[in-house]
Parts: sequence; structure tokens; C-alpha cells
Amino acid sequence: MAGNDHDVSVLNTLITTTIDSANGFEEAAKDARSDQFKSMFQQFASDRRQCVSQLQQAVRQLGGDPEDDGSVKAAAHRTWLNLKDAVTGDSDKQIIEEVENGEDYIKGKYETALQDDRLSVQAKSIIEQAFRSVREGHDRASQLKHSMEGRG
Repeated sequence: MAGNDHDVSVLNTLITTTIDSANGFEEAAKDARSDQFKSMFQQFASDRRQCVSQLQQAVRQLGGDPEDDGSVKAAAHRTWLNLKDAVTGDSDKQIIEEVENGEDYIKGKYETALQDDRLSVQAKSIIEQAFRSVREGHDRASQLKHSMEGRG
């Protein structure tokens, strides 16, 4: 059961971080000027909510109590607060830069979890599935940021 406790703890940490990410994308969608970016951020938020649901289901299967809220103390949350500061500049480019910062953070959290030798094979498999979506979102945000370099 101790192994399950560790799995549940790691999965719950990722749930909290992923909820923070989804919330950040929802804020970005509300504040972006471009309809294209609004739509893209809404899709990212939806993808993250799906990851949260899968992670929560895994926690339940392990006999744990899944997190269902983001963390105001998480560094991811602080990153997303920076997004609000960027919005005051009224620039989609600034929003995208902050989105990429948030994506760097969540990608790092998943990579760290996947390197945890104490996790069960089952937990790693669930994390790898969610990480595919995280990695795709990270890569898209990074590509978008680089395509906007030089714009104001």
C-alpha cells in the first residue's frame, strides 16, 4: 500500500499542476485578441481538463482521493498570474510568451515525475499518456512564440 501512497501523491501533484495549467489557458482564451488564439487556448484548456480527468481516475483506481482544485501556492499559478500582468499590455505576443513559460513549468513537472524510480509501472503509464498532451501543448506554444518573434 505504501507504493500506492507514493503513486497517489505524485499523481495528485500533477493533477494540481495540470488544473493550474487549464485555468491559465482559460484566462489566456478570455484575454487574447485573436480569435485563432482564443480557439487554440480553449482547446489547450480542454486537453488539460481531459488529462486531469484521466489522472483523477487513476488516483481513484489506486484507492486514493484525487485533487480537484489547483494550488494557489504552486509556481505554475504564479506563472499564470504573470499572464494577467502581460494582458495589461494588450498583446497576444505577451500572452503567448507567458503561456510558453507556463508550458515549460508543467513539462518539467511531468519530466520529473517520469524520472521517479519509486513510481509503479501503472502510474508511469498514466503519466506518460498525460505527458503526450502536455508535450504537444508545450511544443505548439513554443512554435507559436518563435513564429511571433519580431512582432509587437
